Amino acid sequence: MCVICFSKALGHVFKTYLTANYNFEFRSWPVDFRWDEADGKDSHPGCRAASPTTAGERLLRSASAIGPGGLRTTPCHFLREMKQLPGQLVSYLVAHSLGRWLLYPGSLYLMQKALLPLLVKGQARLREEFQGKRAKLVARDGNKIDTMFVDRRKSSGMEAEQRGKQLVICCEGNVGFYEVGCLSTPLEAGYSALGWNHPGYAGSTGLPFPQNDANAVDVVVQYAICRLGFQVQDIILYGWSLGGYAATWVAKSYPELGAVVLDATFDDVLPLALKVMPKSWKKLVVRTVRQHFNLNVAEQLCSYPGPVLLIRRTQDEVTTTRTRTEDQLPDIRSNRSNELLLRLLRHRYPNVISWEGEVAIRYWLRASSPRQEEAVCRCFKVDDSWCVSKLQDYKSCLGRKDSFPWRVGKDMTPRRRQQLALFLARKHMKNVEATHWTLLLPNEFQMPWRL
Repeated sequence: MCVICFSKALGHVFKTYLTANYNFEFRSWPVDFRWDEADGKDSHPGCRAASPTTAGERLLRSASAIGPGGLRTTPCHFLREMKQLPGQLVSYLVAHSLGRWLLYPGSLYLMQKALLPLLVKGQARLREEFQGKRAKLVARDGNKIDTMFVDRRKSSGMEAEQRGKQLVICCEGNVGFYEVGCLSTPLEAGYSALGWNHPGYAGSTGLPFPQNDANAVDVVVQYAICRLGFQVQDIILYGWSLGGYAATWVAKSYPELGAVVLDATFDDVLPLALKVMPKSWKKLVVRTVRQHFNLNVAEQLCSYPGPVLLIRRTQDEVTTTRTRTEDQLPDIRSNRSNELLLRLLRHRYPNVISWEGEVAIRYWLRASSPRQEEAVCRCFKVDDSWCVSKLQDYKSCLGRKDSFPWRVGKDMTPRRRQQLALFLARKHMKNVEATHWTLLLPNEFQMPWRL
């Protein structure tokens, strides 16, 4: 009996060692897909070449910073650049050291070393319990991206099969890994799921910067279309926290995308960066964020015309900029998801989100429980049937042209605009009673509202 127990224990140790060694020495793996295979002969019919804007975004931003003249040869431009050179150099050094470590702590070697047992365990669970398929992708910048795909398209039951036909691509936060991150939420909810790790995280190579994230998620989407055989309209992007940047980058680049779900994310990373850094560093922080970490989530989201759901954590201590003085808990009124919602609705329904409409929404955003939300809606006498009817009538007048902004609400009374504004806010944002680091429960993961 002792011999049998010893042999089993030795086998378990050997298996664990091999798993850890094999899974995290990713450089020895063969490449499964490259970014430039999108237009190959063996590609899926729905496949297309990777977007050229991926490589050009930073160049465009740099060019726009030159000024209207566009040339660097004039004495005025030369002197201006010489004056700015010390600040730009300091900003670059901060971005590639302290800034990157603070914004992407999951890329630190010591953190990954500490999390290694959890990552190995999570990897084994995805492969053994869900029959996950791991793949190595090469992005446009040459980084190798570590991915995990779980196929649910052959699930039994009508509802399960319908969910399995939809693919949820999960974009993790700044300390998230697909092995132990938000991938499990849509997976346990019955959807097909595709997770990937940021460059520099676990098996993925490179450095975690916004441009590298954009390159990484672009090849992940192309892999889902070209190799896994999903239609673009059946793909849902799920971004948690900092992963909202990658999710909205895809939404901006693929407007025919099925839907976008943003969980515990923000409109712009700058207010959150200013919150944690010394006030005396404000000028340096602004320069560094704008030049190297311009996570403009709201701007990108407004370029997407499809269904959107924002999930706001009522106890989120990360995406809020203030705490309540009486109990030192996060102040929900300062949650940056609020500004993300307002930016989106202002773009889509500018006549509804007028001064009156915004006042009503901000009043509703103070609510931190379903009871409080219902009380606000009762106060403004929101009639869901009337709101749906007005939106459907306007949409029918558009015909096939359904891109935003919509001019609905132009001839409404201020009270009616407030009612419609509250209806739209409730349909685009859901509250979840949780902290920032809590994984969303499967029943809390919902598809966005469609008119």
